[in-house]
Amino acid sequence: MPLPNSAPKLNRPAVKDEVYAALLEWIVDGTLGPGERVRDKELAEALGVSRTPVREALQRLEDAGLVETSASRWTRVASLDVAQAEQVYPVVWSLEALAVELAGRDLSDEDLCEMEEANARLSRALETGDALGASRADRDFHEVLVRRGQNRELAKMVEDLKIKIRRLEIAYFGGCALAERSVAEHRLIMEALKSGDSERTAEGVRENWEASLRRFCRQADGTASSSEEP
Repeated sequence: MPLPNSAPKLNRPAVKDEVYAALLEWIVDGTLGPGERVRDKELAEALGVSRTPVREALQRLEDAGLVETSASRWTRVASLDVAQAEQVYPVVWSLEALAVELAGRDLSDEDLCEMEEANARLSRALETGDALGASRADRDFHEVLVRRGQNRELAKMVEDLKIKIRRLEIAYFGGCALAERSVAEHRLIMEALKSGDSERTAEGVRENWEASLRRFCRQADGTASSSEEP
């Protein structure tokens, strides 16, 4: 089972949550790939903790659909389902559009500055081919909208769904289904926000996510076609 050589040893009171966060990141970034068998003893040794928090973390990951088990015989990382993208992306853009409606005119100048800074980082990352950096910048841009919706249940649902999106994008894009057009799409969203037009803002959010889904599907189709060639 491949694990980072420099896995952090976790000995703090919040060890349960930290074990979960570490395993989640390894699954999302592909350190533990789809179908990889995972063993609580090895994971516990790597992280310097007992097996109890590891087992609890694996149960949470199973509940999230990221880990699979079979009658106590084995535990493995869940396989990737490309078709899942067509189910997850629409839910995310619908929830973000709802967040825009909930936020109303509550976005401040500081919020807009934060979004502009994130979009500038996105542009630089795309120019240099930094897929993971672009993914983080895009996440930060959209996070402002979700945060301003001030609905914890909505924010939690978006966070959980974006974990699945990020895992798919890392597997098929190396980090994100973004293109330079995303920067322009973000600017349209900010223009709508500045004008106070929440309906146009919500539409911009939907169009931005729809474009990312189209890019993902094209890439996934291309990857599948290449793997089928003799």
